[in-house]
Amino acid sequence: MGAASRWSVSRVPGLVGTVPPTVSVLVAIVSVQVGAALAKQLFAVAGTAGAVTLRLVLAAVVLVLLWRPSIRAQRRAIPVILAYGVVLGVMNLCFYAALERIPLGIAVTVEFLGPLAVALAGSRRWLDGLWALLAGAGVVLLANTGGAVSVPGLLFALAAGACWAGYILLSAALGSRTTDGSGLALAAVVSGLLVAPFGIVDAGTALLQPWVLAAGLGVALMSSVIPYSLELTALRSIPPRVFGVLMSLEPAVAALAGLVVLGEALRPAQWIAVVCVVAASAGATRYRRE
Repeated sequence: MGAASRWSVSRVPGLVGTVPPTVSVLVAIVSVQVGAALAKQLFAVAGTAGAVTLRLVLAAVVLVLLWRPSIRAQRRAIPVILAYGVVLGVMNLCFYAALERIPLGIAVTVEFLGPLAVALAGSRRWLDGLWALLAGAGVVLLANTGGAVSVPGLLFALAAGACWAGYILLSAALGSRTTDGSGLALAAVVSGLLVAPFGIVDAGTALLQPWVLAAGLGVALMSSVIPYSLELTALRSIPPRVFGVLMSLEPAVAALAGLVVLGEALRPAQWIAVVCVVAASAGATRYRRE
């Protein structure tokens, strides 16, 4: 059984590469948002930093087992790997802090301003100004739809969005300097080491409870291992414009995951806000000049 298990693990990277790139991106989107919804249910036991630690540390373990990276082989990519790992860790800490305070759909919609800013960066076309205004209108709707919308939650989501913008740029650099998932595995180790002290302080021995570890492993697989591996593979073969349009579905999928898994029902105006950001991102990416 041990040999069969090792054979199965060694086959996973190859199997990931056989998935069509558009399907890879769509599966990654659904996986990461359902994983975020499941992670939110861990907050009561492990805290936000504890949940982030479980996600990133366990994801690092799985990715190292899958790809068996060599630091010597990835020597020229080390600066990018370090930067990628730090951004990944900070992004997740900020996002989970936002998720503790506001619904998943709203958190991801605000966070998505980061990728949208990357798509609009440097453009002077009036059409891109229209997309920016549409996204801005969506965020204003989210902040003014009645009820208690946590300002710190929105700020944490914006910080996560800024990190997401850096993550996109670093993903492209990592993909160009590495040929497989080894760089991703090493970056995951960096992010895990970065967040672990926060998680230990936040949750302590609660992180070692068997059911918490099992739930954390599920979150790690759905929120990190599966989506990051699929996205990194897709970015090597899919046009950036197509990738960006597909990723624009993230806020809508997050809102649906929040509704189905967490029972977080958004108001009609908030759904309109989500649609505004999705349309702005899709439009900015679809009509972007290469």
